[in-house]
Amino acid sequence: MTSHVRAPEGAYTASAEGLLVPPGHGRTLRAAAQEVTFKVTGEHSRVSSSFEVVVPPGFDVGAHVHARSEELFYVLEGELEMLAFEPRVRTGGDWRGWESPSGRRPVRAGPGTVVVVPPGCPHAFANRTGKPAKMFFQASPPPDHERYFEELIGILGRTGPPDHEAIAELRSRYDIEQLTPLRHDA
Repeated sequence: MTSHVRAPEGAYTASAEGLLVPPGHGRTLRAAAQEVTFKVTGEHSRVSSSFEVVVPPGFDVGAHVHARSEELFYVLEGELEMLAFEPRVRTGGDWRGWESPSGRRPVRAGPGTVVVVPPGCPHAFANRTGKPAKMFFQASPPPDHERYFEELIGILGRTGPPDHEAIAELRSRYDIEQLTPLRHDA
């Protein structure tokens, strides 16, 4: 199910005065596996797209890597397990056991945690708690992630388990090399 919520007239201002997005505003896309609110799009910024993302319990984006995109994650509420390093060995299945050559392992990230992911760096996030988590997510350059989220929410909004073939095709078009599967154990 996809829901579009528009800001009231005048809420978005992209002039010499800048952009203002009041709390609770932006276009929101929803599926059982994810909720994404577009805060800043390529229409408003040449540098990045920004989103507020609600990650439900049981959602695992799967480890993946971008050749061109840079990302920033800021945990606002709840707790996410996060990865942002090149592992000694990229194994399929589950990234939670990965370790970097320097000994880094995935971390539990609570409110206030910031993770920056440069191009080429494997990364992942998962909500392994019983409560939704919320994060601020920024991706550069725009608008690839905007289009990706629109199409992904459409796929995740279908009945039944995620269509991994459709997700793989989608990700290949948007600079995403999937290393471990996306999962949603609701």
